Amino acid sequence: MLTPWQLVTTYDGAMGTTTRPEWIGFDEPDGYLAAALPVAALAQGSVAALAASVNRILIRSGGTARTWRMSMERIAASFTGDRMMRVGGNPVEGFAELSGFFRADDGWVRTHGNYPHHRLRLLKALGLPEGGDRAAVTERVARMSARDVEDRAAAAHAIAVRVRDEAEWSASAPGRALAHEPLVELHVSSSAPASPRRRTVDPELPLAGIRVLDFTRVIAGPVATRALALLGAEVLRVDPPQLPELPLQHVETGQGKWSALLDLGTDTGLAQANELLSTADILVTGYRPGAIERYGFEKPPGLVQATVGAWGTSGPWAHRRGFDSIVQAASGIALVEGDHGHPGALPAQALDHASGYLLAAAAVDALSARDADGRGRDVNVCLAGTARLLLQAVRGDRPAVLRQPTESTTVVHGTYRTARPPLPEYGDYAWPAHDWGSDTPQWHPRDATLLHNADKG
Repeated sequence: MLTPWQLVTTYDGAMGTTTRPEWIGFDEPDGYLAAALPVAALAQGSVAALAASVNRILIRSGGTARTWRMSMERIAASFTGDRMMRVGGNPVEGFAELSGFFRADDGWVRTHGNYPHHRLRLLKALGLPEGGDRAAVTERVARMSARDVEDRAAAAHAIAVRVRDEAEWSASAPGRALAHEPLVELHVSSSAPASPRRRTVDPELPLAGIRVLDFTRVIAGPVATRALALLGAEVLRVDPPQLPELPLQHVETGQGKWSALLDLGTDTGLAQANELLSTADILVTGYRPGAIERYGFEKPPGLVQATVGAWGTSGPWAHRRGFDSIVQAASGIALVEGDHGHPGALPAQALDHASGYLLAAAAVDALSARDADGRGRDVNVCLAGTARLLLQAVRGDRPAVLRQPTESTTVVHGTYRTARPPLPEYGDYAWPAHDWGSDTPQWHPRDATLLHNADKG
């Protein structure tokens, strides 16, 4: 027996697939992440895919595979980390005023305005002043068609989509393009290879000594690099100084990493980034297709490049911005999870989290292959691809009760309470998130005393 659904169909067969049943044990869902769609299986399977990739790298390095337990409660807590978070004992609000569903003249739209620049772009697209509030947006959208809202938002680089059903999305141009993309896309790099190498791999920290340069934001990418940091990698997240991250989002997904600022639009910033990249093993980005090439990054031989996006690498929406909630609305998930004609949402931002763990798993497998032959790999995951997989899965009856994780799945650091890692073999991340942008843009070797987590939670 393996399931949940064979480790998420072993990520569409794009990577190495050797996984033995005795490696991984699954808890019953027990109402955690309960939904009309099999969200619990997606969550367990994506985390299990990462665990299986760790076992493959252990075996290929001459070691022994570990036995992993997929704790449904721990996974649910991690996937709902925004709702599990407490600041001074108080819960936090995950979405801003202008993020959410709005009824249009002929249907529904979903918007995303969490970041200040996205909020301003949305108001501009709707023809509203900068001080516009939710009431003003509600009134304005009600007098527009859903398609008009979506088109205006796209033209203004704002984020709003028309709520579609599954059939309409599948028949659309972006939906058809995604149907031909694998869940995890893999390409062997055409650049010169590095020298193959044999590493001694620590079973608890199989990525110790691996350098990860993290150019991601929001949730999916930071979840992937947080997972790589959990496994021992030296992760340096780099952000542009002109686009601050949402503080609490960084607290949740920045554990175990360093955080620095670089302006890649300047010669100095790009030179520093290329210096960091020259000794990196893995580059993780959330940029849209072609952005890396436009910046002028100089990728070293043997680099593993892992990319996460919203809408895939082909099709008319490949360059559009998108978030988990937006993909749910456009792909048909919102209507599946809705009730009485009102669209709904998954019990977690599961597309983000599952895509993040699948990307981390693919990066570990690509690193293992690189160690063997010296060739770099490019791996890609997109939220809409994960949504397609979820929508195609066999559905059962919607569970009657959504069960919430207990406080035992969280840990307190100062004024913050955050979710523990999804793998119970690790009691906590190596350290809480550093203040955003507070570290120097250089590699910071990890203190060996911080690598092993004594508390197994």
